[in-house]
Amino acid sequence: MKMFLRISMALLGMIVVVGALGAVKGLQIKRMIAHGESFVPPPQTVSTAPVQRTAWEETIQAVGTLASVEGVVTTAELPGKVVHIAFESGAYVTAGQLLLQQDISIETAQLKVATSERDLARKELARIQALYDRNVVPVAQLEELQSRLEQAVAQEELIRANIAKKTIRAPFIGRLGIRQVNIGEVLSSGQPIVTLQSLDPIYVNFQVPQQYLASMRDDLIVRVRSDALGDRPIEGKISALNPEVDSTTRNVKVQATLPNSDERLRPGMYATVSVVLPVKKRVLTIPTTAIRFAPYADSVFLVETSGESHAKDQLVLRQQFVQLGERRGDYVVVQEGIDFGQQVVSTGVFKLRNGQTVVVDNNKSPTFETAPRPKDA
Repeated sequence: MKMFLRISMALLGMIVVVGALGAVKGLQIKRMIAHGESFVPPPQTVSTAPVQRTAWEETIQAVGTLASVEGVVTTAELPGKVVHIAFESGAYVTAGQLLLQQDISIETAQLKVATSERDLARKELARIQALYDRNVVPVAQLEELQSRLEQAVAQEELIRANIAKKTIRAPFIGRLGIRQVNIGEVLSSGQPIVTLQSLDPIYVNFQVPQQYLASMRDDLIVRVRSDALGDRPIEGKISALNPEVDSTTRNVKVQATLPNSDERLRPGMYATVSVVLPVKKRVLTIPTTAIRFAPYADSVFLVETSGESHAKDQLVLRQQFVQLGERRGDYVVVQEGIDFGQQVVSTGVFKLRNGQTVVVDNNKSPTFETAPRPKDA
């Protein structure tokens, strides 16, 4: 009996202890829940940028191909053996500069004979002319000698023309290509010798859709970008418009002239062309990094003052869906969703949420440009 009483007392004591521990723990849990409900996370530090209203140039984008103002493949007009090459591959030459000499030894000998016959015919004509003036010889003899002189002169000119054709010269100023013949080689008629391209200025040919034809005119500025130019575009002007529209593509061909004094641009290169129209459009722009891109819709976070009476100076975020337009450099056009002068979070938008409290710190905000030039580009 005493043993049963002891066990009962021990169990009762354990129940009291467990109950007391449970009550204490329950109070602790209740306090933790109440603290969690009343806990306000510290505001997130963000950088902001204003919604700007600016004027952007209206441009037409196109893909172009560079072409030389003058370009030719110099060839041999007459068959002949190469006896002298007067140029180096890739050299710059002037108009009339000697490029190649074919063998003219036969023509040189023929020219001496023709010159001698011409001189003889001229002397005989002068003698007969004097006799004719004294009515000693008939007119037929005079006309025969005049004809003989003309034939001798024509023969001389023919030989000189053949010599000139075998003496190949640069037809205009430009840059030579790679030599395609060698000393001692017998050239056939029309065989290529070397290419010659005029590089400054240079053309860029491109096409624009027919709906832009009314806006196109001579002297419009074009900006051309190419891998050879790095990050710096080069400006030129439209010099020609094709008078007809391609019936297949409904595009019109356009040609612009570009300065190329350093010869970095070469014929055949690919280039992107921006035609600058004479009108400008007013747009709202924000940094591209302010956009939270999503498959369903793009959005930004607007920084606004809290509407609560006890926290009127507190800043909160409001997520706003927007419709985007053209992009240039670090900026993008916003067509709908926000107004001029509003403040948007400019960086780190993917870690933010709607209604979150924030503080603004723009000390480390990056610089945004419409035409950025990275140092490592």
